[in-house]
Amino acid sequence: MAKLFFSGIGGSGVSAIASFMADKGHVVAGSDRSFDRSPDHRILRILQAKGITIVPQDGSGLDTSFDCAVFSTAVENNQPEAVRAMELHIPMKTRPEYLCEIVSSYRTVAVAGTSGKSTTSGMLAYLMDKLGIKPNFIGGGRVKQFRNQSNLGNSLVGESDILVVEACESDGTIVAYYPSYSIIANLNLDHNPIEKTAGMFEILGRNTKDRIIVNSDDENLTRCRFDKPVTFSIDNASQYRARAIEYHPFSTDFYVHSVPFKLSLPGKYNLYNALACIAVLAEMGIRLEAIAAVIPDFSGIDRRFDIHLFDEHHLVIDDYAHNPHKIASLMDTVKKLREHICYIFQPHGFGPTRLMKKEYIDTFAANLRKDDHLIVLPIFYAGGTSIKDISSEDLCREIRLAGKSAEVLPDRSLLFGRLREWDTYIVFGARDESLADFAHDIAERL
Repeated sequence: MAKLFFSGIGGSGVSAIASFMADKGHVVAGSDRSFDRSPDHRILRILQAKGITIVPQDGSGLDTSFDCAVFSTAVENNQPEAVRAMELHIPMKTRPEYLCEIVSSYRTVAVAGTSGKSTTSGMLAYLMDKLGIKPNFIGGGRVKQFRNQSNLGNSLVGESDILVVEACESDGTIVAYYPSYSIIANLNLDHNPIEKTAGMFEILGRNTKDRIIVNSDDENLTRCRFDKPVTFSIDNASQYRARAIEYHPFSTDFYVHSVPFKLSLPGKYNLYNALACIAVLAEMGIRLEAIAAVIPDFSGIDRRFDIHLFDEHHLVIDDYAHNPHKIASLMDTVKKLREHICYIFQPHGFGPTRLMKKEYIDTFAANLRKDDHLIVLPIFYAGGTSIKDISSEDLCREIRLAGKSAEVLPDRSLLFGRLREWDTYIVFGARDESLADFAHDIAERL
């Protein structure tokens, strides 16, 4: 049993690992700047209910009794806890480095891709659990059916040696993973240029011991070199291709190898997520009929197409979409549901917004219809050192020049006096938990 400290424990990635290790019987403590600002934070209460000790993020909670201090990549080296850990000679690891260590000790299924990792990994863990495989799970998103008063939903402890993990390419550490199975769902611009991410995915493929599962519809992935991949698809030929597809407003029916499936999630992008899960489970020896029996029960991930209000007049949805590909997929789905939509987008981070500026503009210019409107909130800033040389107005200006309706809303509360202007509101953006509360407030006022 180890004694572990997690700095930045409130983040989705760090909280998942900390929760997992606590449930494995280790002594866990941690801190987060968001908890210092909000002592009644919901995530703080759930972590404490699990037995995790939460301390201020000022270095005072660290002492020489800790075996290791794990740091979120959002915590800079000059912050008090990092300085204190170095002074006390406590072994220090970043969250990705520590996750690599955990991955190496299990028969791991690594779920990679620039979109859909959270839903695919969460769905896979849920299906394995329902099928009696008893998996372990460390994810980025919170599986709704794993949540309870002492579980955020982004981790699960099982009795088997199988671990399902969301393998994020943002920090480059996936090249150090040596999983048994890998899913590579898609390849688009997100944290890094496409060429850089492609190289990392190819290395992950070479490091994979048993099977690599690849989307054969993804044009960028077809240019990657993988050795004998197992493929899934909707449009192109593959080993696990969806056929006879029927898209409904909030579900999808389809067949794989003549076996009927019903997915309780909407849109083509969620169908891809499901096909990736079906492919890896089938390659592990699970019958398609058994998978089809449990897949309708999966109700999704927090902040992934969360419906806060749906009636004959109004629709309010909250979603985590934050890169151009995810946003395009979200807009493609909701355009089939309603006309006259108000999209509310909060960009996350100055660096990512700068990297994806052109693609953001192109995505909104291509998907906003004549009667749609885009509201862009100020760029979400989680703290730390950032060059603030781009703004939400820089995006809106170019989107308006493309002939689409867009504005910056400097304060969210200003929307509440204008709710009669639209019937459908789609709130989306990453990292900021309060966006879900904002969508809830819109629904309540409507």
